[in-house]
Amino acid sequence: MTKIDTGTALVTGADRGLGFGLTQGLLERGWRVFAGQYMPEWPQLEELRAQYPDALQPVPLDVASIASVRAAAQTVGTASERVDLLINNAGVTSRTNRTPISERLDYDEAHRLYNVNALGPLRVVEAFLPLVAESVLKRLCFVSSEAGSINRAERTAWYAYCMSKAALNMGVKIMFNDLRSQGYTFRLYHPGWIRSYMGGTKSDDADLEPEEAATYALPFFLRARADEDRLVLMDYLGREWPF
Repeated sequence: MTKIDTGTALVTGADRGLGFGLTQGLLERGWRVFAGQYMPEWPQLEELRAQYPDALQPVPLDVASIASVRAAAQTVGTASERVDLLINNAGVTSRTNRTPISERLDYDEAHRLYNVNALGPLRVVEAFLPLVAESVLKRLCFVSSEAGSINRAERTAWYAYCMSKAALNMGVKIMFNDLRSQGYTFRLYHPGWIRSYMGGTKSDDADLEPEEAATYALPFFLRARADEDRLVLMDYLGREWPF
């Protein structure tokens, strides 16, 4: 089992929420972090950079844009010869989630969620794969959701979000089938209900602060598993979810 204590990481959606918590947690563990920055006007990353000027580098990154993703990969590749840990965290949800099928669904919103949540991680892995290939760890992490579990689906709405996460899970499974034999290791993760900004404003009624959620996520992302040849969707309490 490959073990690595520190290295170089890329975190998408690092401006705030879970992505920021993951970035901060990695820096505290001695990692060098390239932080995908979608909102340069948001101050937290620059404040964190002041604390870790040699270890943190914000990188402009919009996972919905192939040009942005490729430009980010070029920027990181100029500064580093490899990426050991790639955390696909960037994600969005919608205020129209609760619309039932008996009313008019917002298909533009559905396309937006699918583009970011399902296709965004594919763009990122595709662009950064040559850098991850230079790593011994080759760790690809994906923040998914219990909402993507078809077997355990109980909602009567949330079409766009649930479908986008189910599509992400399928994409990760296909990547796993393709890349596992080449030494890549995978982490598929449901982080719990976080007080994040995914819907545009902070969801204060959720269970976990982003920093707390990151303390659950990072051990799963970083430690070795006894069975790397089996892809699992794990939650923050250590429970496995069916796809």
